[in-house]
Amino acid sequence: MDFELWFNELLNNLADFLIIAGVPPDQGQIAALGLVFLCMTLLSLLIVLLLLRRKFRRKDAPTETAEELAVEEPEVIDEDAGLVAGEERVVSSIEVEEIPVAEPSLAPAELPADDEPASLFQRMQQGLAKTRSSLVGRMDALLGSHARLDDEFIEELEEILITADFGMQATQELVQALTGRLKEIDQSEPGQLHFSQLHKVLGEEIRARLKTSDTEWPVPESGPLVILVVGVNGVGKTTTIGKMAKQFADQGKKVVLGAGDTFRAAAAEQLEIWGTRAGAEVIRHTEGSDPGAVVFDAAKAAVARKADVLILDTAGRLHTKVNLMEELKKIRRIVDREIPGAPHETLLVLDATTGQNALIQARMFQDAVAVSGIALTKLDGTAKGGIVVAINSQLDLPVRLIGVGEGVADLRPFDADEFVAALFANN
Repeated sequence: MDFELWFNELLNNLADFLIIAGVPPDQGQIAALGLVFLCMTLLSLLIVLLLLRRKFRRKDAPTETAEELAVEEPEVIDEDAGLVAGEERVVSSIEVEEIPVAEPSLAPAELPADDEPASLFQRMQQGLAKTRSSLVGRMDALLGSHARLDDEFIEELEEILITADFGMQATQELVQALTGRLKEIDQSEPGQLHFSQLHKVLGEEIRARLKTSDTEWPVPESGPLVILVVGVNGVGKTTTIGKMAKQFADQGKKVVLGAGDTFRAAAAEQLEIWGTRAGAEVIRHTEGSDPGAVVFDAAKAAVARKADVLILDTAGRLHTKVNLMEELKKIRRIVDREIPGAPHETLLVLDATTGQNALIQARMFQDAVAVSGIALTKLDGTAKGGIVVAINSQLDLPVRLIGVGEGVADLRPFDADEFVAALFANN
């Protein structure tokens, strides 16, 4: 029996039942059709409700880590919004009692107390522990299982470098250089290639491919140093800005923060918490305001208050959305108009745990807003620290800052010699 015959029989039976129940005989078929339609509509609504319930359950699941409590949500940008004359301004004070009360989940996690400067290298070692175990530990195991430096050894070494996120280009360069140098050692001392020799040669080749940015920030001819901080959602921009502000303040500099992320709920409140901790003034507008207007006011305030540093926060932008990237270009034009030559540094924040996707983000932002330096966060949370080498090798961009922990001092100026030394320490 095909579907049409089955359906007609169903309607006839249903119509007979409805007629017996009191429906007029001439309306039995219509009533049957209406009842079938009603049942199908109710079934569809039930399916939709079940899907929505499942979605909200996933959204409510606790997935945040201590350093991701301030994860930024995607925003909707009004491309037609401009600088609105007379727009309401809200300028925060650095006094604690005037700070708006934020939700507990919005506040940045308490930072551990910083130790003495002598422990800074230990922090770097600890931060690179996962990468050191994945890279150096596996190479030592490889060397211990091969009596000769043969093709199999080189192939497995290449695989180790790729899985550590050195990227294809940097991996091929390293393997080519390592092959020549290690074969020279193996030929002069057959079967005597030691761990220390492998570490030394690889460390030298990695160091040769790393750029060390100037440890000093640019010094503008007049006005404050302006740092524009950009990046996608969830990479840790707000945390990075807070730590930078605290470090500048500890150097005796007067810092102003511009809350240019006006689209994410409570983003300005988060920045105010960091500003209070650092003793920095936060310039903000109401939620949903034009970010260009915030940048305009922040630049005016920084000049009027004779601030030494102005750090501008921006909303997390998907690097694949052209219209959102255009908003960043607009912000650059506004700040350059108010403070000629600004921004003096455009800092792209990348999450080290995203691996090769960070390279894609960097390329897109570099094309859109002339990125001048990289802040690589969460390096302590990944075994793929080779991304540092990949960024230097493929993008020719200096890694200015690296995050190797939650403390303020764990946001470190990147030093290539220190990085290589910590990577091969205690092995």
